[in-house]
Amino acid sequence: MTEQGKINREGATPASLFERADAAFGLGPVRAVPKLPPVPEALRRTSAPQSPAQPPVEVAPVVAAPQPQPQAQVQPQAAPQPSEPAPQQPQQQTAVALQQPAAVAFCGPFAAIDRDHLRDGGLIVPEDPVTGLLEEFRIVKRELLADARASDTPLARRILVCSPHPGEGKTYCATNLAIALAAERGLEVLLVDADVVKPSVAQRLGIDVEQGLMDALADPAILPESLVIQTDIDGLFVLPAGTATSLDAEYLASARTGEVLDRLTMGAPNRILIFDTPPALAASPAAELAAHVGQALLVVRADETSRAALEDAQQLLSACGDIKLLLNAARYSPSGRRFGTYGPKGK
Repeated sequence: MTEQGKINREGATPASLFERADAAFGLGPVRAVPKLPPVPEALRRTSAPQSPAQPPVEVAPVVAAPQPQPQAQVQPQAAPQPSEPAPQQPQQQTAVALQQPAAVAFCGPFAAIDRDHLRDGGLIVPEDPVTGLLEEFRIVKRELLADARASDTPLARRILVCSPHPGEGKTYCATNLAIALAAERGLEVLLVDADVVKPSVAQRLGIDVEQGLMDALADPAILPESLVIQTDIDGLFVLPAGTATSLDAEYLASARTGEVLDRLTMGAPNRILIFDTPPALAASPAAELAAHVGQALLVVRADETSRAALEDAQQLLSACGDIKLLLNAARYSPSGRRFGTYGPKGK
């Protein structure tokens, strides 16, 4: 043991390091550190959350603070609502546009119509001066166009021309009506020869044809617009009757007829279809086609068509809700109306 270890600390002066440091540096007498009383148990519990080891105590103000936050979050969520329909509007317009099919273009062969042939047949010639015949059909077409435009449906733009018996002038009236309608600006007129028993439209116009309506009905692979003949009369097109078979009535009664007619009229608000059908009391095609048209023009010949035949024909065409009567070959007018005699002197 060293000499320092032999020091008697009870009698030594200074006896401890503190006392010796006080003697060296003049710190004065060392005071004993008073002993603090023990912390009560209640104070220990309250002071424990203040220790940094328990951060959950600080969560309390965070829970109270979010009260205004829901309002701040609702405002940015409500703001985008008016702008959400904006990008959907073009999509809706595109969907509507896709639902409306575009009109098919007639792409059949071209045929020039001999004007002298029209004059010889007593038909309207587009380039000739206005005649009483043209004025009469102008009145007829105005009534038909008014009803077609008022309804504004493809069905109303399909007009059936029929008669109770043969020889009452249905083909003559259908052809003149088609030529008169074609004179309307911006209008396309398709004259359909639906008289598959005795087709005569092409003959009256002086057109040589082969295929037509019946071929499109019999063969779904044939596009009907490819059989439509384009004429040199502006706005006038012709669909011939086509190849006749023993199943013509069955073809007209099939669902294919509706498909073909829809294809020719859908998406074309300025297109009128005129159907020249067989006499209602002589063949069934007129009654079959009556369900596919919106207007029917029943031609009766003055002094020849009986009332009973007229009523029977109306009954057969009852599938069409709008049947009009056209008096043909009338030699007099009860009202005294006459056309074609008014004009400048010398003409």
